[in-house]
Amino acid sequence: MKRTTAYATTSGIALPEQPTAPGREACGPFPTAVVRDLRERSGRSPHGLSFGARDLVVVTGLPGSGKSTLMRRAVSGRRIDSQDTRDRWDARLARFLPYALYRPLVRIAHYAGLRRALRSGTGVVVHDCGTQAWVRGWLAREARRRGGMLHLLLLDVTPAEAREGQRERGRGVSHYAFARHRGAMARLLRAVEKGRLPDGCGSAVLVDRAAADVLKRIDFLD
Repeated sequence: MKRTTAYATTSGIALPEQPTAPGREACGPFPTAVVRDLRERSGRSPHGLSFGARDLVVVTGLPGSGKSTLMRRAVSGRRIDSQDTRDRWDARLARFLPYALYRPLVRIAHYAGLRRALRSGTGVVVHDCGTQAWVRGWLAREARRRGGMLHLLLLDVTPAEAREGQRERGRGVSHYAFARHRGAMARLLRAVEKGRLPDGCGSAVLVDRAAADVLKRIDFLD
């Protein structure tokens, strides 16, 4: 089976390759990790991203950055979103219990669903909370095992934009938790901008809010 890295399309036309990031080994057939920066493209952002049939895509960003919204709009195939899992449990228990009491059950259910999805062998888009680096390691190993590659889609928004996103959905995180997310995302963003991707990650795509808003399709090539 031929494997392929991500490419971006706009109106069905492939965009030119951007330079690869130097000095970083990647899994899969490519000698170096690939970083594509789609931020601040003034209306020239692609409408779609395509990946290999057995690849895994991790969508990461601050709470409120729009990860779930993007996944629901653009992913037509298999997606695993921790927010979907929480919503299902909230519908049953939120009237009777505070979320903190059943949060461990939500996490167990989320990772159980993710494990089932990975066993399918098909491409999967995964919502990453941003502070659980071990999850990316697990996904990288699984991508290699199935003959695919792990890709990172990073939503780069300001803390103010993320807070506004939390207000719009009517669900925020504590100042302490948000500070942890800010620190983790800032470190990840700095590393990716320098071409240093998480271990086992073959490529990264950086998008801001404007680029995310025009992205209509995330799919996997046969």
